[in-house]
Amino acid sequence: MANSEKAIITNMCMIEDNQGNILVQNRLSSNWPGITFPGGKVEKAESFVDSVVREVFKETGLTIHNPQICGTKQFQTDNDERYIVLMYKATQFSGTLRSSNEGEVFWINKSELTNYKLADDFEEMFKVMDSDSLSEFYYDDAWNIHLK
Repeated sequence: MANSEKAIITNMCMIEDNQGNILVQNRLSSNWPGITFPGGKVEKAESFVDSVVREVFKETGLTIHNPQICGTKQFQTDNDERYIVLMYKATQFSGTLRSSNEGEVFWINKSELTNYKLADDFEEMFKVMDSDSLSEFYYDDAWNIHLK
């Protein structure tokens, strides 16, 4: 399998209500702090959809229904692994909102997102997730951002 490579697969979900609000998380992580959307790692043998439902519930207390994939982000790590973020959107959810040890979660109007301290490159991720014409965010070998 000379063409195979190691990969780390993660997810992130933009949850939107019917009033134009999005659920954000103020991440406490030292390696990617700031406002993002909830998400996390895909576990071995777990479906991608099941992983995003699990991660959103763990970090927000909400169960999302019918999440739709809306883009990808990818880059090579220092260990030459491909790091992939599967981006999802969800407009159907149930449960009671609660924060977790990952960070505080709260609703904001989508138009106000850039008024907050965003995690590095999250604004570009949001552009892909909120677009009808973009589906990919990737870093090339020189760490230049490309949106396609």
